Amino acid sequence: MILEQVYDVPLGVRLLEKVSCLRNLSDLWKLRWHKFNVLLLTFLSYASYHMARKPTSVVKSVLHQDCTNLTAPPDLNTTGIEDTWCSWSPFDGDDADTLLGALDSAFLFSYAFGMYLMGSLGERVNVRYFLSIGMMLSGLFGFLFGLAYWTDIHSLAYFIIVQVLAGLFQSTGWPGCVAAVGNWFGKSKRGLIMGIWRSHHSIGNIAGSLIAGAFVEYSWGLSFAVPATIIFSLGLLLFFFLVPDPRAVGCPVPNHSIEPKSSPPKIVIQEAGDDSNSHDSTSIKSGQSGKSMNKSSDSGDEKAISFWRAVRIPGVLEYSFSLFFTKLINYTFLYWLPKYLKDSSDTLGSQDAAELSTLFDIGGIFGGILAGLLSDLTGMSAFTCAGYFILTIPSLFLYREFGDVSAGLNTFLLFMVGFLANGPYALITTAVSADLGTHPELKGSTRALATVTAIIDGTGSIGAAVGPLIAGALSSLENGWDYVFYALMVASAMGLLLLTRLMVREAKAKFGKKKMPRNEPNLSTNGIKPEH
Repeated sequence: MILEQVYDVPLGVRLLEKVSCLRNLSDLWKLRWHKFNVLLLTFLSYASYHMARKPTSVVKSVLHQDCTNLTAPPDLNTTGIEDTWCSWSPFDGDDADTLLGALDSAFLFSYAFGMYLMGSLGERVNVRYFLSIGMMLSGLFGFLFGLAYWTDIHSLAYFIIVQVLAGLFQSTGWPGCVAAVGNWFGKSKRGLIMGIWRSHHSIGNIAGSLIAGAFVEYSWGLSFAVPATIIFSLGLLLFFFLVPDPRAVGCPVPNHSIEPKSSPPKIVIQEAGDDSNSHDSTSIKSGQSGKSMNKSSDSGDEKAISFWRAVRIPGVLEYSFSLFFTKLINYTFLYWLPKYLKDSSDTLGSQDAAELSTLFDIGGIFGGILAGLLSDLTGMSAFTCAGYFILTIPSLFLYREFGDVSAGLNTFLLFMVGFLANGPYALITTAVSADLGTHPELKGSTRALATVTAIIDGTGSIGAAVGPLIAGALSSLENGWDYVFYALMVASAMGLLLLTRLMVREAKAKFGKKKMPRNEPNLSTNGIKPEH
């Protein structure tokens, strides 16, 4: 099957290699160029995934709104519906917040289920096909949601089904992107590299908020259609240019552990019509037609691993459940912040609220980068996450209590909440996931990255589904937003407690009197002592 051709070279890269300036690059610059290409494409890919899922939170403010102060069209009889005539059925009743929360949950529970399924699938097929097909189908179902505006669809079942299918194909993004990046980068400075790279989440949210906000007040269908078109187009770009494995273009595989491999895997290249085999212990040539690339029988590091074997990797469960709570916090803001800002102000419109909500994501960019840098400098990922969890609690309290004092204070506090809440999210879903996916117990199986990342992010995604559901139910109560913020503070405390055992291990490894045996793995990025 074509999906199983792990080492195939995309057509776009083959054409670029015919350009003289690229064809004559030294091995070092060739490696650098391909690394940059992978980082850029996966950055754009996952930014577009988040951009495509953001419109739902922006459009909520027009699907259900207070119509009392708005002027109805002259031909519309508003008798009995003075407060709801401008809302979109079926979200025009007293249970609107609950129904909108159900939309979020339909998407996010499907996404969480899909993470477990797609993670296992992602390590068994070509990541380039996996990502590009997932992006294009995500764009399709995003467009179908917006299509309801022009076709006058008011069926709750329609919206739920579209959200379920969109969530399923959105789950292709994270396992695929992390697997592709993990295949190209070793452990050195991984926290910083992935901290910077991980800002795609915030960049995508910002872009999605601005694009959706630009259309929300006069044509909310475009709030979905434009991001859907962008992610579909980027899916085509990845199909022609993404190289998910360095061996496909003759580049060396990075070292994923402190111990060097005894011998790199051999790749057998057989010319069409030629029975002779040639072996290359370090790389393979690419871009030549008529070649079939097969792994030698001793290349055991390319075997996919089972779900249960991945779960038993030390640290996977702790980080998975910690991510459950940090994603609960982040996704509550992702899906409800624009509505909260509009409900809390008498002057903000839907577009203004969408634009102001980007401050949370701007803060998240800097918070994620700093988390990666601190992890690299200290070698203590669990302690880094714990520090963020501790500071997130007072920041949430201060924002709820004093965010409405002035525009300037609101801006500063919202930025700080985003800065602190996104730190553990960024670190666990990138550097920690990649390190656990290349744990020494896996004996260098880089293809385990997709499964490990899917387990961690899939568990976190259940929290992401629970958060907006709770927010939808609590916000409709009297003083409901107070309860929402209290729930988020409790979630931050729970995320902290779940890291306690890993923090003890990190402290023992860092400050213990006994030196670690030479055959112990590098703890500089995950702080986890392997089981023997």
